[in-house]
Amino acid sequence: MAVIIECPNKIEAHENAQNVNLFLAGGISNVPDWHSYVIRKLKDIKNLTIYNPRRQFFDTENKSLTEEQIIWEYEQLKNADIISFWFAKETLNPITLYELGKWANSTQKKIVIGIENGYARKDDVIIQTKLARSDIKHFSTNLDDLCTEIVAKVTKIS
Repeated sequence: MAVIIECPNKIEAHENAQNVNLFLAGGISNVPDWHSYVIRKLKDIKNLTIYNPRRQFFDTENKSLTEEQIIWEYEQLKNADIISFWFAKETLNPITLYELGKWANSTQKKIVIGIENGYARKDDVIIQTKLARSDIKHFSTNLDDLCTEIVAKVTKIS
């Protein structure tokens, strides 16, 4: 069974040494709870830790929670073996665009990208990503395909 870590929770590195670390990057505000769907699809994978930034309860007016959220996400992204990006059509996902730019251009992390049909900046994401990372050739258009790509990456690492 996969280990699921929801923000703001953490796990000690020695408790997780054998696992592949996956971060679910993508919209949280004003989008359906796609995180839960992906977790349900991946929960039976051994040696996988999934870092889920979507909290069950989050007060957007609480500035200390906002800072805690940003720091938690940054740390988990930095420590991830695989970052999965999902661009939902309901919003431009500005933070997700920033994270993709940072992590796709500054490291050789394993990256999986899904772009929902109807996402307004789909071409921008594809073109910019291909310029930065010629090794990324597949862009899933639905969560099932994204999960298939994640499983393939996890299998290669573990």
